Amino acid sequence: MEYLYAILPWVLIFGIFWFFLIRPQQKQKKEHQNMLENLSVGDKIVTIGGIKGKIIKLKENNIRVRVSSNVDIDFVKSAISRVEEKSDSSKKIENTDETETEKEKE
Repeated sequence: MEYLYAILPWVLIFGIFWFFLIRPQQKQKKEHQNMLENLSVGDKIVTIGGIKGKIIKLKENNIRVRVSSNVDIDFVKSAISRVEEKSDSSKKIENTDETETEKEKE
């Protein structure tokens, strides 16, 4: 029984660390991976280094980003920090999904 009282605080400390540190970090990593998988041509992105641009070409692991007129830079997909604006084609797809669900409700 004494061993249980000695181990219980350590178990509680690990549980608190997992709940407040490890779990949110895993969730954030999963969301970032999902964002990288859903990149499309025309999306406006920001890289980890702070470079803003528009995706003009996608390959398996490489992305070509236009940062200015006649200035294209190649990046590895993992260098993309966030998507600022989705392309118009993906917005149209999202809007059609929303109108379909509205029609189903009626």
